[in-house]
Amino acid sequence: MTRIIVLAMLVFAAFGAASAQNATDFSGTWTLDKEKSELGRMGGSIESITMTVAQKDGKLSVETKTKRGAPPEGAGGGRPGGGGRPGGMGGGFVGGDASFTYTLDGKETTIQQEGPMGAMPVKLKAKQDGSKLNLSQSRTISGPMGDNTMTTTEEWNLSADGKTLTVKRENQTPRGAMTTTYVFTK
Repeated sequence: MTRIIVLAMLVFAAFGAASAQNATDFSGTWTLDKEKSELGRMGGSIESITMTVAQKDGKLSVETKTKRGAPPEGAGGGRPGGGGRPGGMGGGFVGGDASFTYTLDGKETTIQQEGPMGAMPVKLKAKQDGSKLNLSQSRTISGPMGDNTMTTTEEWNLSADGKTLTVKRENQTPRGAMTTTYVFTK
């Protein structure tokens, strides 16, 4: 009887290890499909987004490059030739170019990110659940009006053929919430 119980435990442990090893791999170079995406009010100036993802040894590295068009005549505040904002306030995509490395164990890590007012701490958290990946970023900016916290959550879903990545993103800022959906292809 003891042998049967031990054997059953070994089978379940092997199954669990195999499932963990077969977790979805989001690695690749992804290009934004603007036609299929819902970019919201900030998406009009985006010409392209390229996202490079590397997933290895329980870590997920994400680098985004955003190319923007020139702002409309008289809009002000833009830069000729577009381009992303280095270390963008949104951490990539709409915010600009960025690079982050998450641990996939669900534990929070803190990094320093360069921004317009110097380095600021950014809290990162990621958890993979089969073919879904949940990411979050949180940063607090201190200014003359006090502290402002901005939080970004993302849910990544990979298509069955591994060629389409859908990212549902919600930004929470003192100005309210904005939800967008990015569709990327390999």
